[in-house]
Amino acid sequence: MDYSAYMKPEYYRNRELSWISFDERVLSEARDKNIPLFERLKFLSITASNLDEFYMIRVASLKDMVHTQYNKPDIAGMTPRDQLKAISASTHELVAQQYRTYNRSLIPALKHINLHIVSSHEELTREQAAYVDEYFEENVYPVLTPMAMDSSRPFPLIRNKTLNIGALISKKDEKKQKDGKKGKENLEFATVQVPAVLPRFVQLPAGEDGSHSLILLEEIIERNIGKLFLSYDVVCAHPYRIMRNADLTIDEDEAADLLIEIQKQLKKRQWGEVIRLEVEDKMDKRLLKILKTEFNIKDEDLFFIPGPLDLTFLMKMYGLEGYAAYKVPKYTPAPVPALQNEDDIFANIRKKDILLHHPYMSFDPVVDFVRQAAKDPQVLAIKQTLYRVSGNSPIIAALAQAAENGKQVSVLVELKARFDEENNIVWAKMLEKAGCHVIYGLLGLKVHSKITLVVRREEEGIRRYVHLGTGNYNDSTAKQYTDCGILTCDAKIGEDATAVFNMLSGYSEPSTWNKLVVAPIWMRNRFLHMIRMEEEHARNGQEARIVAKINSLCDQEIIAALYSASAAGVKIDLVVRGICCLITGIPGISENITVRSIVGNFLEHARIFYFYSNGNEEVYMGSADWMPRNLDKRVEIVFPVEDPDIKKEVMNILKIQLEDNMKAHVLQPDGTYVKPDRRGKVPVCAQDYFCQEATERASGKKAALDRRVFVPAEPVSE
Repeated sequence: MDYSAYMKPEYYRNRELSWISFDERVLSEARDKNIPLFERLKFLSITASNLDEFYMIRVASLKDMVHTQYNKPDIAGMTPRDQLKAISASTHELVAQQYRTYNRSLIPALKHINLHIVSSHEELTREQAAYVDEYFEENVYPVLTPMAMDSSRPFPLIRNKTLNIGALISKKDEKKQKDGKKGKENLEFATVQVPAVLPRFVQLPAGEDGSHSLILLEEIIERNIGKLFLSYDVVCAHPYRIMRNADLTIDEDEAADLLIEIQKQLKKRQWGEVIRLEVEDKMDKRLLKILKTEFNIKDEDLFFIPGPLDLTFLMKMYGLEGYAAYKVPKYTPAPVPALQNEDDIFANIRKKDILLHHPYMSFDPVVDFVRQAAKDPQVLAIKQTLYRVSGNSPIIAALAQAAENGKQVSVLVELKARFDEENNIVWAKMLEKAGCHVIYGLLGLKVHSKITLVVRREEEGIRRYVHLGTGNYNDSTAKQYTDCGILTCDAKIGEDATAVFNMLSGYSEPSTWNKLVVAPIWMRNRFLHMIRMEEEHARNGQEARIVAKINSLCDQEIIAALYSASAAGVKIDLVVRGICCLITGIPGISENITVRSIVGNFLEHARIFYFYSNGNEEVYMGSADWMPRNLDKRVEIVFPVEDPDIKKEVMNILKIQLEDNMKAHVLQPDGTYVKPDRRGKVPVCAQDYFCQEATERASGKKAALDRRVFVPAEPVSE
């Protein structure tokens, strides 16, 4: 089908500017005074770490394009240079908003509960100063490495993302002029890294009034910096921080061994081009000039910070003991009702497919699935894809044990999982040592699918058990990310699962697939077909409806297909957490489309797709977003939800998310997001609803909130 009429640049929003809007939505949670104070600290910290990653990857990639004079416009008609200019303006405003939130809202609110962050070491009382100086001598001084720059010593290499203190120093024994005045100061540059191995902040002894104070490590170092340069006077000292290009560029055709090549590239990540410089806003101009020159920084990549650099320390502050009253009560994932019996996991799966909804339901069944398979004498083989796993992964341990128990264990470890490459290399080597067959990703493709296959010998013959999910096999993030999965022994899905692993290990693609929708083979075409079918039904005057819950929407062909379907009368509701390049409210084109983003205590991560299909409702879940990389450059799996009860459950997840009017932000035609108008409406927070529902079901109660009818949500009118 020709969608060219729907591919005009004015119908699309730039993906980078859309991402910045997402970070603004996270920031709006930090500014919301209805949210407990320490949760607001956490959200502000998240905006800072998000922005770091955005610069290291997305901005770095655009800068690479500019350097190579790549001028092709994106789907919104913006060249890389246009995008960098717009990004600079938007991120400077975002940072200004971050620090307005920190200085004007959070710091006063912390003071109100008797918790003080000492913003400058000059503010310390005599007792506090003595404590800080002793702490410096005992804990900090031995760890520091001061470095100076002069004619014999070049400018030192400053590592990516590290916090540093730059100083101008002058020799104490400079000869005085005859009139007794000093001659012109001969200033030298010096720098010291704030050590990441030490806590970023130090708690000071409690005051007599019961108040508590914290001071940041850089302030302690700055106060004592003269002790690092004893033969010099310190003229000024100010913190600074750089961000480097961390986008791994691997020529896979030239890389004889992907493992070695990635290890080599990881080292380069520390020394890539400097793409952002953050400095204290009152930095001495002479010191700033040196930094700008040495790092080759232009004004658009320079950020003057009116407060502490690198707000990610607020996440550590969130962990402070004694402030539970200012946090959301910790939620404990509920047991899965279908597994609350004495039967083993395989017997339970044979009874019926099992839906897992994390973190509302426990992730333990996924770990137990692998653990029991590792010990079960009837299990012959375990095959699994690993994209991101936790630091001390029980799944890795179970796979290693299975291999030691003599089972066939095949694991695809994706070495190109961004920022987890190093971790994954360590796991891959460990699994190999245990006797697992390890596949190191695929040439030119990332393996992002979430699938585990257990092959078991039973009385009736060989049976295959499969876990399919929307999220990683990471027991740690499973407590923070919302994801869905199923455990099944459906024979057709088992056949497809075998085909997936044969494809990954031996490149043998099957001639046909039963049920699994696999990228990059045929997923794009399958989604386009399902969207077209809804459009056809609408054109025939039949009811037509699409609901999709995804993390990102930036694929032009998919968006154009949605526009075409909307123009034909298909009602489309999208729940898109992050990037959304689709524009709502375009007359005659996207008036039937709503987009909402939910930003809550958990990170929305599940991908769910619903098509009305002329009354034969189709529901799918999987690992893929509607992005070119997911559809064309990754191995992804989307699977049908066919069990009638589970299908109702999943449709209900979509329904409640569309009803959310507390954590949802609704996309407006001008690209802004607003919270829904709650006047006269019952407050609905989807995440709280699912927590309560899972807890009640696990306790055997009929969920009080249980509503099973899938009613199309009315468009939000703000």
